[in-house]
Parts: sequence; structure tokens; C-alpha cells
Amino acid sequence: MPLSNLKHFYIPEEQSIYLLSHKDAKKLKEWLQLCIDQLQSQGFKQIKMIGKGAFGFAFAGLSPDLRELVFKFSRPDLPQHVQDRLEDEAFMLSNVDHPHVPRLVEFFRKSNQSILVMERARGEDLEKVSLRRGPLEPRLVVKIAAQLTDILHTLRSFSQNDHLKPIVHGDIKPSNIVFDEENEQIGLIDWGSSVFAQMDADGQYVANNIMDLMSGDLQQTNARLGDVYFIGEEQLNGELSSPRFDEQGMASTLYALASGQSCRFGNRVIRPNSLGLPREMAEVLSLMLGDDPKKRREAGDYMMRNMRFMKNMVFAELPYVSMATLIPSRHHAEYKEIDTVVYSSRKSFLREENYHADLHYVNDAQFDRYYKNFMQGMGETEKAFVSEVSRLGKYPVVGGIVVRWSADGVYIDSSLNLYDKSVKSSFDSSVNNVVQLARAIHREGIFKSCMFNARDTLHIDRDDENCPFIPEPGMRIPYEKSAVSTVDDESRMHSYFEDGADPDELLALPEEIMVIIRQLNNIHHTGCIIFEALETHLKIHSYYKLLDLAREHEFEACLRKLVTLVPKIEGIGISGFMKLPFKDTRFFEHQAHLPDKFYPRDPRGLQSRT
Repeated sequence: MPLSNLKHFYIPEEQSIYLLSHKDAKKLKEWLQLCIDQLQSQGFKQIKMIGKGAFGFAFAGLSPDLRELVFKFSRPDLPQHVQDRLEDEAFMLSNVDHPHVPRLVEFFRKSNQSILVMERARGEDLEKVSLRRGPLEPRLVVKIAAQLTDILHTLRSFSQNDHLKPIVHGDIKPSNIVFDEENEQIGLIDWGSSVFAQMDADGQYVANNIMDLMSGDLQQTNARLGDVYFIGEEQLNGELSSPRFDEQGMASTLYALASGQSCRFGNRVIRPNSLGLPREMAEVLSLMLGDDPKKRREAGDYMMRNMRFMKNMVFAELPYVSMATLIPSRHHAEYKEIDTVVYSSRKSFLREENYHADLHYVNDAQFDRYYKNFMQGMGETEKAFVSEVSRLGKYPVVGGIVVRWSADGVYIDSSLNLYDKSVKSSFDSSVNNVVQLARAIHREGIFKSCMFNARDTLHIDRDDENCPFIPEPGMRIPYEKSAVSTVDDESRMHSYFEDGADPDELLALPEEIMVIIRQLNNIHHTGCIIFEALETHLKIHSYYKLLDLAREHEFEACLRKLVTLVPKIEGIGISGFMKLPFKDTRFFEHQAHLPDKFYPRDPRGLQSRT
């Protein structure tokens, strides 16, 4: 089986180093240390890595004069023309002058490695803020909107050599906006997708002279893709670059922050009008995210023109209303370091949507962005649903969720265990979003997803495909124990994706292993185990929680036996099983969208009555 197919079984937003083989993890750590050494040799100090993406890594540190800086490196395994984009980013950033945009400091090369140095914005990115706090309060959404529109006004009035030439950022999204909670100021970062606009906001060609108009530059777009979770239809479809792209990115970002999602796709179900925003802001966002291009432009014009008035809306501290959770989840009091990975039936979901794509041209560095393109064959609500399930993996959570659609409604089984009580409210909101999006999908079928801790993944190497995988002495599959023993007469085992054999499970496990898995199935527990066999590397992902404590000795013996049988695994592929308690199935009727809910016209009156 071609390796390129296997890569698409799971695609975490940021692949944990704990999923890498020992060799690859060592190689990555050495390269990161080399980056730090290169920066220190230039006189910078207190260097630490602060982020990574499909195309590079970012470090923070101090200059010799103690300025806080950010250093961006391209991934070394990228083609040279992709690595050269870092220099393009430096050039574009050098042309932007705005208090909410960290300035370029310098761009240089060290040992054939390109390095971009820029000021560091204070705070943390809004995606992290959203994950910690959940949906942001309306007052803050409006304040962020005011600052973003101010940036966009500046980009539209950019002047070079006395000729107007707008700049398009091209990738406005929560993770590219740094937020300082102390003064509630933002900083727009990551200008790797920015270009000079080919058309202005009025749809007129932007050119310095007649020769520019006659050149081929205006026959094809210069736009870069950006993040398809947030970009609008025009940018996605490859139209000529325009400031309208950033209007769409801004609208998507504000919607995501107000709804506690990580994409724009859910706006037909969890509508802007249902988020408790001021009516004016909600209705403008609804039109900006709508299907009518003319109304999108008119709403964008309205926001750009009237934000200076909208930012003066009156807000007050409203009484807290606790959120009802739609499906159960367990929030552990103790904190635990967890690198969550979400495995789900995404490919099966796509297949049922009658969408097919060639997977072979993708390389590792483009994983994240390609998966988002891969989703483009799905309906908007289906994309939102899959995205929101993936968002659960950004919390320290283990467990699983199964959604079954039928003609009469939606049945949901779950076992969700959160290990950071400080994000309980945000996590509950994301779980509720999953439910609401599922209720709006009309189909008959099943979707399964389980979440495990990458830190518990076992790794076994071999020299080549003809050698067996030999576990190291003492290797064991970890498991947790329930605080209280429970016994369940009904026991159900599931193939990782659907009941029975699944076409996405490429690895045929030996019968000896299947016997042990069936024995495990007869012991009351919850969790999953997934075998991922590559040419020279086997990963055993798992999350197990024993519920029948009286059978612990038998349960542990089965897990030990599984490890001893690993050498019998042949071939390349992936196969796994998950099990949920199936004691607390929740049923929901179909619902097209949430009802309207706006911020009160006179919040002070409501405040005085509490």
C-alpha cells in the first residue's frame, strides 16, 4: 500500500512530537537546537520555540538591547521556492506601518537558512484565548472588530512611489491575531500569504501604468491560498487578489470567536444572529458570510464605513447564565499533561458525500493545508461538524464520541474525559457545538471519533518491511482504572470507523491478536487501540479505562499478551477498535439552526434588575 495513503488516516492540526519515531524525533530536536544555536551566535538570548505550522517554526527571544523579538525559520525539508517565501513575507511586512502590526526588524541568512526577525506582539493568539475562554463576550468581539477594520483601512490606503497599491494580508484568522488581555489590543501577524492587490475594493484593476494593465499579471491571480477554514469564496476560487479577501477573513474570525469554533463553516446552523451579539453586528456578519456576493460586498462596505460608530455601543456586565451541557463529559479535578490526537471517520464521511480526490501528491509539510482542501467536497455544515470534532482535540481530553443519524433524529454516545478544569466552560461549549451541528445534518449513517494521548503511544522500529516488529522488554500498554467498579451486561465492540470491516482499515491483524481483542471486549471498559504499521515503524495508540475492577488481573494479562503478539503483525496499514460504555445514549431531534438571540438594546436596565 503506498505510504502516501496511510498519511491521511489522521491529520492532527499540529503533529505531536510523541507521534514521531525515535529517529525522527531526535532529528527534529537536533534541528530545533541548531536554530537556537544560530540565533545565539548572532547575539540573541533567551530563545524558545513558540509555534510551528505547515511551512515553518517560530521562536521568541531577546535582542542584545533587550527588545522582545520573534524569529521565523522555514522548514528545512521544503522545496527551495517554498522556503524563499519567507523573504517575500519580510518584504511585504516591511511595507506595512500600523500600531497593531509588529514591525519587521531584519531578514538574513545563516548557514543557508533564511531567518525573519520581527517585533513580538504582546499576549497570545486568539485561537488559544478562544480555547481557554470559549465564545468571547460581545463587547470584546466588537472591540476586536474595530481594531481589525482600522488595520484594513490602512492596508487599502497603502502608498508606494506615490501610487496607490493596496495590500492584502490573505490569512486573517484567530491564530494570526495576538491578543494582549491587559489592554485588549491586538497584533496582526504572519504575513506569509500577503500580496499587493490586483483589484481594489471597488473591483477596479490596480496598476501603476498602462503597461501593468496590459501585462499577464492581471490575467491570473497572485493570491496565496490562506487558511480555507477562514478565507472566503473569492479567494478560495482563485479570483484576482482584492481587499475583499481580508473582509472575508475578518468576518470569519469574528464569527469563530463569538461562537467558540475554529472555522467559518457553521454559520448556517450556529448563526451570527444566535450568538448574543448586538443586532447590527450580527446582521452584518450574517450578510458578510452569506451566499450572495453582492450582499457580501455591501455588508463589508457597511462594516468598514460604520465601525467607527459601532465600536461605541454600550455594554454592561450581564448576569451569568450557566450553560447546560447537551451530552455528558467528565472533568477531572487533577491536571494531566495530554497531547490529544483525534482519530475519526473523516475519510468515510467524505466518501459518503461522494467526494473523491487523489492523495498521492501531498508531502508532509503541506499536510495541514491539504487536509483542509480535501474537505472542500463536503457541504458547509458537514465541514463545520468535522472541524468542531477536531477542535475537541485541542483540549487535554481522551475518550470517544459516536454520532448515529437516522430519519427521526440523532443518537449520540460519548465518553469524554477532560484533564484541565480551567477550560471546562470552553470545552462544554465546543461539545455543544458538535451536537448542534450534528442535529442540522440530514443523512443516515454513523460517525466515530476517539481521542487518545500521544504521550502514551508505543513505538517499535525494524530494519525493513521483511523483519518482524520486536517490542522492547517491559513494554506495556497503559490503562486507567475507574474510581468505582461498574459491571455492564451488554458489551459492544466497534471497528474503528463503522461496525464490521472498514475499507479505511488497511492492516489485517493476525487472528491471534483478534482473539485477545475479543477477550478484552468481554471485560467492561472504555477506550480504543489502534495499530499503525509503516515500513520500518509501528505505532500502537491507545486509551483504555477499566470499569470492572474485579477483572483487572485478566484485563492486564490481555494487554500484556497483545504486546507479545506484535511480532506476528505483517504488512503495512492501520487497524483499530474502540469501545464506549453505551449506557447514556442521548437523542436529539433534527434542528436546522439555533434561534435568534441578540444582545439587549438596553443592557443597563437588565443589569439594574439583577
